[in-house]
Amino acid sequence: MAQCVQSVQEFIQDSFVPLVAALCSEEAERLTRKNNLGFSELVKPFCRLTSEVHMRDPNNQLHVIKNLKIAVNNIITHSPQPGGIRKLLNDVVSVSQPAEGLVANVITAGDYDLNISDRSVKASVPWYNNWKDTLMELNTSTFYSATTPWFESYRESFLQSMPASDHEFLNHYVACMLVVSSGEPEPVEQFLKLSQEQHRIQHSSEYAYPKWFIPNTLKYYVLLHDVSAGEEQRADSVYEEMKQRYGTQGCYLLKINSRGSNRGADEQIPDPWSQYLQKNNIQTQESYDDGPYTVISNKNADHLISDGLDNDIQDGLSNNFKAHPLQLDHLSDTSTSFDATEYIKTTASLHESKKTSSGTPHGTCLTLTDHDRIRQFIQEFTFRGLLPHIEKTIRQLNDQLISRKGLSRSLFSATKKWFSGSKVPEKSINELKNTSGLLYPPEAPELQIRKMADLCFLVQHYELAYSCYHTAKKDFLNDQAMLYAAGALEMAAVSAFLQPGAPRPYPAHYMDTAIQTYRDICKNMMLAERCVLLSAEILKSQSKYSDAAALLIRLTSEQLTWMGMDSDLRSALLLEQAAHCFINMKSPMVRKFAFHMILAGHRYSKAGQKKHALRCYCQAMQVYKGKGWSLAEDHINFTIGRQSFTLRQLDNAVSAFRHILINDSKQPAAQQGTFLREYLYVYKNVTQLSPDGPLPQLPLPYINNSATRVFFGHDRRPAEGEKQAATHISLDQEYDCESSHQWKELEEQVVAVVNKGIIPSNFQPTQYCLNSYSDNSKFPLAVVEEPVTVEVAFRNPLKVPLLLTDLSLLWKFQPKDFSAKHNGETKELACGNDMIGAEVIAEFLINSEETKMARLKLFPHQTGELHILGVVYNLGTIQGTMMLDGIDPSIGLQAGKFVYNGMSVRGRQDLEIQGPRLNNTKEEKTSIKYGPDRRLDPIVTEEMPLLEVFFINFPTGLLCGEIRKAYVEFVNVSKCPLTALKVVSKHPEFFTFGGNTAVLTPLSPSASENCSAYKTVVTDSTSVCTALMSSASSVNFGVGTGSQPEVIHVPLPDSVLLPGASVQLPMWLHGPDEEGVHEINFLFYYESIKKHSKMCHRVLRHTAVICTSRSLNVRATVCRSNALEDEGKGDNMLVFVDVENINTSEAGVKEFHIVQVSSNSKHWKLQKAVNLSEDKDYKLASRERGKLCFKAVRCKNSGENYTFADIVFGNEQIISSASPCADFFFRSLSSELKRTHTQSNMFQGAVKQSFDEAVRLIQKCSKVDLNIVVLWKAYVVEDNKQLILEGQHHILLHTLGKEAFSFPQKQGFKKILGNSDWEDLEQESPEMVFLKFFRPESSSLPTRPTPDQLSNLIKTSLHYPESFNHSFHQKSLCLVPVTLLLSNCSEADVDVIIDLRHKTTSPEALEIHGSFTWLGQTQYKLQLKNQEVCSLQLKACFVRTGVYNLGTHRVFAKLADQVTLFETSQQNSMPALIIINNI
Repeated sequence: MAQCVQSVQEFIQDSFVPLVAALCSEEAERLTRKNNLGFSELVKPFCRLTSEVHMRDPNNQLHVIKNLKIAVNNIITHSPQPGGIRKLLNDVVSVSQPAEGLVANVITAGDYDLNISDRSVKASVPWYNNWKDTLMELNTSTFYSATTPWFESYRESFLQSMPASDHEFLNHYVACMLVVSSGEPEPVEQFLKLSQEQHRIQHSSEYAYPKWFIPNTLKYYVLLHDVSAGEEQRADSVYEEMKQRYGTQGCYLLKINSRGSNRGADEQIPDPWSQYLQKNNIQTQESYDDGPYTVISNKNADHLISDGLDNDIQDGLSNNFKAHPLQLDHLSDTSTSFDATEYIKTTASLHESKKTSSGTPHGTCLTLTDHDRIRQFIQEFTFRGLLPHIEKTIRQLNDQLISRKGLSRSLFSATKKWFSGSKVPEKSINELKNTSGLLYPPEAPELQIRKMADLCFLVQHYELAYSCYHTAKKDFLNDQAMLYAAGALEMAAVSAFLQPGAPRPYPAHYMDTAIQTYRDICKNMMLAERCVLLSAEILKSQSKYSDAAALLIRLTSEQLTWMGMDSDLRSALLLEQAAHCFINMKSPMVRKFAFHMILAGHRYSKAGQKKHALRCYCQAMQVYKGKGWSLAEDHINFTIGRQSFTLRQLDNAVSAFRHILINDSKQPAAQQGTFLREYLYVYKNVTQLSPDGPLPQLPLPYINNSATRVFFGHDRRPAEGEKQAATHISLDQEYDCESSHQWKELEEQVVAVVNKGIIPSNFQPTQYCLNSYSDNSKFPLAVVEEPVTVEVAFRNPLKVPLLLTDLSLLWKFQPKDFSAKHNGETKELACGNDMIGAEVIAEFLINSEETKMARLKLFPHQTGELHILGVVYNLGTIQGTMMLDGIDPSIGLQAGKFVYNGMSVRGRQDLEIQGPRLNNTKEEKTSIKYGPDRRLDPIVTEEMPLLEVFFINFPTGLLCGEIRKAYVEFVNVSKCPLTALKVVSKHPEFFTFGGNTAVLTPLSPSASENCSAYKTVVTDSTSVCTALMSSASSVNFGVGTGSQPEVIHVPLPDSVLLPGASVQLPMWLHGPDEEGVHEINFLFYYESIKKHSKMCHRVLRHTAVICTSRSLNVRATVCRSNALEDEGKGDNMLVFVDVENINTSEAGVKEFHIVQVSSNSKHWKLQKAVNLSEDKDYKLASRERGKLCFKAVRCKNSGENYTFADIVFGNEQIISSASPCADFFFRSLSSELKRTHTQSNMFQGAVKQSFDEAVRLIQKCSKVDLNIVVLWKAYVVEDNKQLILEGQHHILLHTLGKEAFSFPQKQGFKKILGNSDWEDLEQESPEMVFLKFFRPESSSLPTRPTPDQLSNLIKTSLHYPESFNHSFHQKSLCLVPVTLLLSNCSEADVDVIIDLRHKTTSPEALEIHGSFTWLGQTQYKLQLKNQEVCSLQLKACFVRTGVYNLGTHRVFAKLADQVTLFETSQQNSMPALIIINNI
């Protein structure tokens, strides 16, 4: 149980005190009324004696009485009615609430710190998390017992309001005070009248109430004298007469009102009456200020005022014997229900009463001396009158009992039968009241024993009382008088407990038997409840909390009532005390505490005690919350919400219902719907109280703040026929981190080009869509008159649909002028539609447990700083029967499609986005800090141009290398002209807008036969097989020195696109060389003609998806020609081109035609085709392969210009030096050079880049700079129509003898490393691969040229007859002249040594070729100048016929100014065969 202010002993002693009746004359009552008090109230604060009292027991032993208290009450002739008792107890509990503002009592129980009571209800509500902090503010002890003053008030009022019963005498009157004023004309006669009245009340059969202890009741005569108004001499003379008549022991002169009512108003006199009057006068309680519930109605409130305060005195005596303080009108007693419609009037009247009564002081005419006089009066009455009377009565009873001990039991039995008629004890409390004398006559010895026991108990003689109770108990049980026996058992148990020294243990079984008898046999719940209250308090004092809890719970059944009095209030109080018993155990049972607090709260609610019900649920919530018991939490929160609403604590009600809705509820849909409707109803009431107040936060639906996305700009236009709009960016696209990084790189690249290679320090990458992955640390930029779209992610956690209406964004705007030099001054905020326009979604439906995105737009009309704060909407529900799953609200919800249930409330939810966690500095790593997220705080800048791009006839599928012509339309949809239009892409080889000059670009597809995309001219038949020459510079195609080939200038007319204007430009596309799906990103960059401080440029994105299928595989090699007669210097090479059709006919390609092979180089050109077939038409069907051979010669150096040579295999020449052929060639060349440069950078750590000059010269000899373009046509059958596709493949030849490919190879290191930069690595020479894995320390050595590179220094050629006829019969030696031509291929002087002494030693070679001998000089030393050709005349000697290989000579070469370190053999790779015939 909860801790009580009194100890158990004090509580029991104060519960059973001697009762003294008071009978006052009208004049005496008037004297006390001057102090706003009745006589019984006047003496009430002084009824406890301050000193010990002594009396002697029947054995003449001195008995000490400590702390004795008496009770003085007005005589009331009607017993209290159950309805009156019920209302009194309800009121007592209702007005006793936890005190406001006090430090909370906290119980530490196991892992719980429970805030129990003595704090305002608001602080105990579970969603206030600060209750735990109060624990540290308390004393050092961590254990506190909670107090429950409402229970103590209930208990005290319950015990005092118990009606007197015939089976016990504890609440019977022992004495009667007769009070008369000294101002009466005849005071003595008045005393006589009062004495006669008292005798009539006690002995007349007219009055069955009140009960008197003994027939000869003590009468004590009190003369009340008004000091300020009365005559003191007359009072003294009357008092003297009284003493002579009644004796000094039986009368008293009490002087009061020493101070006049009009004097000393400023003096502060203590008011000891307040605490007593407040218990009786419920109208003075502060707790009624906000309590909506009371059981007092206007019509019977006056009868609940304390004794003697009734102003309407109707008879001569002041006492209205007909009316009890707990008497009810017949109207109000007919029903115990409370009509809610009377609440306002009742509460108003209570407030009026409170104002009048709380401002009324008590004892205003009394001085402190008067207080002492009253205290002295009570002591004199007790010492001289009451206690001697009780002592005398005890002796008389004791003597009677002793004298009757000799009587036989049969006489007692006969007496009982005479009076009882052999009736068994009655079981109904109502019948017992009416026939109280039937069972035992008043003079029955058993009742005399009980009477003596009660008197001993009242004067604290517990040992003698226990003995008497024990004796009476046996007699009653023998007689089967169960009500009497139960009373004796009850008081015997209490007496045993209260005996000093505790000679015997507390007989709890006595109490159990008494309770069972009262409840089950006698059906008297009031007496059973008294037993429970007493016994539970005793058990608690002995720390038997488990027994006490069981005892309390036993009396809380729903069906247990007494005299029509419902048990809800009693059950609630007892259940609450049982809960406190569980929490106070040695091992606290916290969950039992919470469970019984819930039960108590339920019963409080049924009893109309809403505040106490709310408090119980709040305390139980502390245990249940956060434990995963969601259904229990929902029930508690729901009840808290309802009770708070009833108590008009609307904020608490909203919070409670909010908790039900925001937690992941496991309730069924119907229950959730109920919760939601209750919440909306409560919330609506809250908003109606302050309609002009700020919009409160709504709990539903959930908003995933981090998933909020912000999009700047207009929505993307859909495709129109052949027009395909640029994909740009939209909210429908998923965020791709890698793609976002690529776009950023492209933008940085183009910005660097525009700013001459430097990225400005204030550069901010353009971000059109901001989300949780983007960089939101800077303020984003929006443009005037362009919408800002915010996508909010709503989630409905409930199983019922939610309907949001009038959904829009909540924002704050600060106008600023960014065009001024100093950014202007911030103007005063004046928000309106003229500055920001907001889109409102009329209806937005979120189905059960659905996550749905809402896109809300703002339209800024002025520059400044915009802050998006949240969303505002009406939250409502729809009738479930009208809702169809799968309804798409984006279509637009027509009126009537959803039926409101009449409940919707307006509120808001804030969008608060937490930035990324900082993790850069040491301080940030060791603490939790978050950076800013400014995606909802855009800066609205000045007007900017807005570009839209449309692609016309843009293909989705191409053959590898195919050339296709499309058109691009640029539209300026803004009011500002745009300029500096550029496009940047990672794949510049994919597209071109044509050359920089109109001469190089074909006008339209109709400019050629067959609608070719190329620029073509018709050739005559004589030019076939011979190269047609032209030249062009890479600068004309945007691939100049030091330029960025990825950044391409878009050739707008006059470089400006005016507002509303559009322009179409041709775009040629080149299919990538690898098959598959390719995503190619275009970033269009443009600027405004007017420079802005905030936004310098804008970009537009487009991603083209192209699917390529296989076409041709082209390989080529180049080698030196051994023929030196052409052009005198021998600078010619052979180019072998191998073409294979690898198309799988999936695209419907019938065959490929090789229509032209072109070369472009600064140093070489194709001269002619070597092995051209007669039909001059190269066709390749599926999987066919063809070989072409061309002769290449060195061309005249033309500076930076490239020489183009076209070898045409048809009647139409494609001018390869014009667009688009040259464009794609130069772009692929640039990409290849960039890739080679990337590779060389990768090897920088292992290979020393500063090659020796000699090595460089030697290596240069093996390098060629010849590029081959193979142009083809493919015939495709599609829809029974034949289409002609065109295309080109590029082969870049760099090294002699090394095979080159038109497409990247997917083998070698690419398989191992997975990097495209290694695609051609396996084509490198073995030494090159070896150098990649050199140890770092060896990198300082000079790099040795490879044998292949050295062999290319000198080109040798033998000139001799293929066959030689000789007559060996005539001459045995055959001499053949041979000419050896030596050509220096390098750009430096070379020393050459020719050694003819080398012999073939290989047996295989000897078998094939015979042996011969060189005649004459066998070694020559020469020096060849740059590009010089030298010839040597040699003679070979043969001795027999046969086939001989003349290539046995060895040539050694070295640079003239170098040592011989790099000498190596210049062995001829091809055999020089000669046939010797005999004639």
